[in-house]
Amino acid sequence: MATVSQWIEGARLRTFPNAIAPVLVGGGAAIGIDGFDPLLAVLALVVAVLLIIGVNFANDYSDGVRGTDDDRVGPFRLTGSGAARPAAVRTAAWTCFGLAAVAGLAVVVLSGHWWMLAVGALCIAGGWFYTGGRKPYGYAGLGEIAVFVFFGLVAVLGTVYVQADTITGFSIGAAVAIGSISSAVLVANNLRDIPSDRVSGKRTLAVLLGDRDTRTLYVALALIPFLITVLIGVRNSWALLGFLALPLLIVPLRAVLGGAQGRKLIPAVRDTGFAMLAWAAITAVALAIG
Repeated sequence: MATVSQWIEGARLRTFPNAIAPVLVGGGAAIGIDGFDPLLAVLALVVAVLLIIGVNFANDYSDGVRGTDDDRVGPFRLTGSGAARPAAVRTAAWTCFGLAAVAGLAVVVLSGHWWMLAVGALCIAGGWFYTGGRKPYGYAGLGEIAVFVFFGLVAVLGTVYVQADTITGFSIGAAVAIGSISSAVLVANNLRDIPSDRVSGKRTLAVLLGDRDTRTLYVALALIPFLITVLIGVRNSWALLGFLALPLLIVPLRAVLGGAQGRKLIPAVRDTGFAMLAWAAITAVALAIG
């Protein structure tokens, strides 16, 4: 039986910036147009965090039962290591998805946007079928697109919309930025796993592109937020403070461009997430006061 610390490790706390960042910047955008609702913002954060934990457990379960994690380079996995029964990990995943659905229902009831129930259902389906089901889309090179959509566009714009009943050009730019750098986190993760994924038949985008082009893609995605910073900064000079997050990318960029492989890429995954969180926090403040 897995220990409490192993379950916490299996939840992959290092991925939490992917859930927190879009809600932060979405909340800042809502404040900027006088639409902020503290309760809805907190509920949106709860939904995002529960969804990412659910995705992490679902990924752990599905990759584990397929044998993809049998020779894993990355962090600890509950199913692949044999620390927890597959059924227990699957139950943990669906428990998180269920709790996310409850929090999401509360958001819908309070905001009155009932059509967003369909969005929530799509998010849960996207989380499960990333590596689950007979034909998981994560095994067909579509993982980064899903991250861009769900943890970028949907998370940021959904956070703004349920509070302010509208979206703005600034929030769209921020959604593209968060979606891009969030995808960069996955690209760095999949770059690390190219050798083992290729052997196990997991055809991630990194496997399809190959090592060199995957590194190029990572750089492009990681730097897109700073292009958005310039564009937003034309009308809101406070947004230029977003460049303060750029130094956090120096180490991961150096690792990726320097040809780091295997475990040496683990810090790059973590540090990219921290850079995303910093950019989101700074930009949220800029949108709120600008």
